[in-house]
Amino acid sequence: MAKCGDNWDNADMGNRIADIGIMRSSVEADGWMDSFAPKKTARLGSEKNPAIIHVQSEARLKELSATFEKHGWHCRIGIEPDKAEDVGDLERLLHPQKPTVVEKKAGRNEPCLCGSGKKSKHCCAK
Repeated sequence: MAKCGDNWDNADMGNRIADIGIMRSSVEADGWMDSFAPKKTARLGSEKNPAIIHVQSEARLKELSATFEKHGWHCRIGIEPDKAEDVGDLERLLHPQKPTVVEKKAGRNEPCLCGSGKKSKHCCAK
């Protein structure tokens, strides 16, 4: 055990320091893994992630709220007459981005996509 003053029992102290180092590294490793975990967000227009819209007039507020009710989306609409209208979330909901499809590429030893029957490396890949 460690003593006060100049007399230290290095065997006990050494083990304690090693134990603290192990504990610290395991705690840091757990935190490190959490920082790289993907954050899941709720779908836009749902109750947990409502669309946020800013309009300039009461008439526009009624028009947009009718659109949201028609589709069953949740939203927060604010009237700000001095700022520009922000309906970006509504545009994303009405026109969702479609995934891009990459055209299949022929491998070197596969038949060429042009239909000649030759291998790709001897036909169009030159």
